[in-house]
Amino acid sequence: MNNGRNGVHVLLIGYSRPDNNDSTAIRANCTCTLIRTRNGRNIIVDTLTAWDGERLTEVLHNLHGLQPKDIHVVVCTHGHSDHTGCNYLFRAAEWHIVGACISNRDKYLDCALTRGESEPFQLCSDDVTVVRTPGHTLSCVSVLVRNTVQGVVGVCGDLFERVEDIADPNIWLEAGSENASSQKRQRLRMAELCDYIVPGHGQGFAVTQQMREMLRQQVNASSDHMEDACT
Repeated sequence: MNNGRNGVHVLLIGYSRPDNNDSTAIRANCTCTLIRTRNGRNIIVDTLTAWDGERLTEVLHNLHGLQPKDIHVVVCTHGHSDHTGCNYLFRAAEWHIVGACISNRDKYLDCALTRGESEPFQLCSDDVTVVRTPGHTLSCVSVLVRNTVQGVVGVCGDLFERVEDIADPNIWLEAGSENASSQKRQRLRMAELCDYIVPGHGQGFAVTQQMREMLRQQVNASSDHMEDACT
């Protein structure tokens, strides 16, 4: 039972690591998350690779008694293949949101989110919203879930690789960033908004004041560096 709250459930924990057998490659798969809203809507965020369909279907059924047809909305925080691979399972969903693109079949929605504006896209009144968080890619989005037992939860994709990248920014920088300056700002923004964050390639974590302060210092250090470069 939802007890009048929204539920955020990590279905499969992602990872990103070197390939021990191939120095030119890495091994990566995303953290896949299910949001069960208090009004009965099911939202899946980041759908693994195209080879994970059977595993994802089994987890949905075994842990939550759901079938792919029971998913109302699919959100992929960005368009990389380890975050979009099993979208094909959820053809009954009302919307597929891939980064800042919102579609159903050949219908593409025109709204503030898709136009690059700051207004969030509501999935469940103000309880569940999709917001733009550009950085890892310029079209990245995150899902904010309010009224949960963890407080405000941000399902952030690769805005955060994993909790360790707060103390060691090289982790997310080496994973790739189309705009590192924007990503730093968005990481701080989400940490200030959220009590709990689900990253793109690791376990969820509670956000502490110490984490917020580290992220704030990283943003300020970047600003100071830009000012020095201009003088």
